[in-house]
Amino acid sequence: MRLTRFSAFTLIAMASAILFIHSLGKVHLFDWDEINFAESAREMIETKDYMRVQINYEPFWEKPPLFFWMQVVSMKVFGVSEFSARLPNAICGIVTLLVIFAIGRRLQDMRFAWWWVLIHAGTFLTHLYFKSGIIDPWFNLFIFLGIYALSGFLSQQLQGTRHISTLMLSALFTGMAVLTKGPVGLLVVLLTYFTYILLNRGKGWVPFRYYLYWALGVLAVTLVWFGLEVMQHGWWFVNEFFTYQLRLAQTKDAGHGGFPGYHFIVLLIGCFPASLLIFRTGSQAPEAARVAIFRKMMIASLIVILVVFSLVKTKIIHYSSFAYFPIGYLAATTVYGLLTGTVRIRAWQTTAILIIGLLWSIAFIGLPLVGNNIHWLKPLLAKDPFAVANLQADVTWGYHLMLPGILFLSAVILATIRLRRKQYHQAFLLLFLSAIFVMQVLLTSFAPRIEQYSQHAAIEFFKSLKGQDVYVETVGYKSYGPYFYFGVKPGNRKESKDEQWLLTADLDKPAYLVTRLNKKEKVLQEHGQRLEILYEKNGFVFMKRK
Repeated sequence: MRLTRFSAFTLIAMASAILFIHSLGKVHLFDWDEINFAESAREMIETKDYMRVQINYEPFWEKPPLFFWMQVVSMKVFGVSEFSARLPNAICGIVTLLVIFAIGRRLQDMRFAWWWVLIHAGTFLTHLYFKSGIIDPWFNLFIFLGIYALSGFLSQQLQGTRHISTLMLSALFTGMAVLTKGPVGLLVVLLTYFTYILLNRGKGWVPFRYYLYWALGVLAVTLVWFGLEVMQHGWWFVNEFFTYQLRLAQTKDAGHGGFPGYHFIVLLIGCFPASLLIFRTGSQAPEAARVAIFRKMMIASLIVILVVFSLVKTKIIHYSSFAYFPIGYLAATTVYGLLTGTVRIRAWQTTAILIIGLLWSIAFIGLPLVGNNIHWLKPLLAKDPFAVANLQADVTWGYHLMLPGILFLSAVILATIRLRRKQYHQAFLLLFLSAIFVMQVLLTSFAPRIEQYSQHAAIEFFKSLKGQDVYVETVGYKSYGPYFYFGVKPGNRKESKDEQWLLTADLDKPAYLVTRLNKKEKVLQEHGQRLEILYEKNGFVFMKRK
């Protein structure tokens, strides 16, 4: 039975809501980014200052406020919680699948649109990010829409009918990307356009006035916040914001370094299975101008992401997350071409699908196996007492949790066999649906157990002190956990934000301090006479000022 357009949109919305909304609050927010961003939203509510981003009630110039506004709305409706912090991205997941279905249907047909939706939802990192509390899903969606609208304007130019409204849509979404995460959004759109021109042999320029219109449109959107910030507080905050953005490109911020090919590996493995389908060969069917332009723009954007973030010194996994869009689209064109007989898949791609699928299967099977035999890891971590102590967490792993990994392994093998037999429809359905299934298991069954090893003991300690008139802080390591889970209130003495003051000064109220086992000796050597150790758990040392 062929679905109507309304039925298709309804089905996608319902299915994606089930996938992305359920179990959002099942596990604590993870340090740093998830807790950091949720805390900034919480502090907006506490201070009722929605124009300035803060952390620990100090200006936080690393990010603009648009995503925090979304979290504020969620927290106002559902309360301050993990669910509320992650809900905006779950909604982004729903919107994203609806958007790419609409675009896929417009560019090609309903069949292509369905495959693109399935591929996007069935790609590992893409799926994971829609259940997170970080900024990137909305940031990436706005960039994608900015590029899509720009490609639409360029196709109109070929037809001699330029619509300024299409160009302004590109400016609107690009400006919203800047308001979500910063000027990198503008940079990606501009570099994608210039790379497209190179790929298009110098074709694609438009009269100068249209560049001016677009630039003014982007500026008008960004001034919604940047302009008001300057008017209210002067240039200091904005100057610090741009200084930070520049530093990210030039230094390994917060210790996040990596080798030049870091993002190639992340996207190859993390965007399985789609990453192995972006290449295609064969007699490709003639494309309409708008499809050809959009495809080249997607290729250009993927090149830009890989080149720019390979050059940037700071290496963080989500820096290249916009690439999920071009990877998903290009993979969809390959699958569609295979189904229509216009392209071929190479033998190395089938082999690579099997190999990387095996690696993921080993990880899914191995986690419960190692969890039930945690002593296997201790010799490997012997030089890190904190990591060894983490493994002492009381976590229950049943051997039954190996079953999803075994099923995924079976699906990968069966899909590979069907690919070799050219049974593409069954192969890709099996591959991407099994990926969706195993991601749900990872997020609902594995992630809460992994979190118990890493930060659970500290988070529970912070939560136990919530509502008490005390100071709570970490010593010797950085964490946003005390701010969000203890619920720091505004109005504390400014000195209380200084670790040394909490350790040495005469305090006006009790102070509870947390350090890691590998920092314990140093802390006690310097301040042991002032500290009372309450207890130790899973690598964390919990103390109180005497």
